[in-house]
Amino acid sequence: MVLTDLAIIWQLLELKRLHKFRIDLPIFLIFTMVGELIFVTTRLVILVYIDPPSFIHLYDEPTLTAAVRWILFSLTTLSYIAIIAYSLRKITIENTQTIRENQKITELLKEKEHLIYGLLKANKTAATGALSASIAHELNQPLGAANLNIQFLKMKLEKGVLNPELGKEILDSLEEDNKRAATIVRSLRSIFTEGESNAQEVRLSDLIAKVLDIVKPELKNKNIQIQLRVDDDLVIRVNSSEIEQVILNLLNNAAQALANSGTLQRRIAIEAIKTGNSVQLSISDNGAGVPEDFKSQLFELLSTTKQTGMGLGLWLCKHIVTRYSGSIHYEDAVGGGAKFVIELPLN
Repeated sequence: MVLTDLAIIWQLLELKRLHKFRIDLPIFLIFTMVGELIFVTTRLVILVYIDPPSFIHLYDEPTLTAAVRWILFSLTTLSYIAIIAYSLRKITIENTQTIRENQKITELLKEKEHLIYGLLKANKTAATGALSASIAHELNQPLGAANLNIQFLKMKLEKGVLNPELGKEILDSLEEDNKRAATIVRSLRSIFTEGESNAQEVRLSDLIAKVLDIVKPELKNKNIQIQLRVDDDLVIRVNSSEIEQVILNLLNNAAQALANSGTLQRRIAIEAIKTGNSVQLSISDNGAGVPEDFKSQLFELLSTTKQTGMGLGLWLCKHIVTRYSGSIHYEDAVGGGAKFVIELPLN
């Protein structure tokens, strides 16, 4: 019972320490624990000084000490009930706050998307409008992902429940989103400025592997499998950041199309082979494909459809590919789905 007293005192000290951090604690719990301390001490005094037994036997225990023991048991039970009720209330409040914050973030992102799209639609014929549209569209995804991670990080910090492992994971995601945004900016700047494109000889398989490292978390989250068939000896002379952006756009389009299609066994196939003096790179999925009335305007500026998730990215893909005397076209994939084929000259 002395150890019990010490344990209760330690618990009360911990509750006092938590109270200093302004953590909302149930007053009922404090009262029950103080009651436990009082009755444990009372039982100890009775057994040792007032009515010491020759030996301790549960069924031969004096009435007074038995009564104290049962009161102590009741208080302990009430303490556990208070702790459980407090935990359930905190979990309910946190879940409600998380849902509300996620809804606010989603609404803000949707509002931003509508505002950007409306602004770009109004400036469709202007060259500056085309440039702004491309930048807004390409940066929207990494910035949107970064915004969600920042809001989540702030929420955890405010609640004081951020552990080092989760913090590192969020910071790694933010760093990756920042790198993607920087790559897009460099790519667009090189496209819309005069001068050299900083083309270099690169292995196509290396470019594809680098892009797959970026999209792997999203593909895994959406349960999408990658089928890869790429010849290792395909070398092209391009600006690697620009071609990486093309591949990234097509993979994102395929992933979005699969996520909206309801297909159970989701699959994206990447194939790169040599055809004469050219390299043929194809990216296909087994989703719903592109509606017939939309195929003719796939690569037009500011043309988009929510069903397929395609927008300004395809226009930018065509702009980059034709910059290197290449071509890009769409065709229906075998067995259903969308397939984009890129042809680039070999080095």
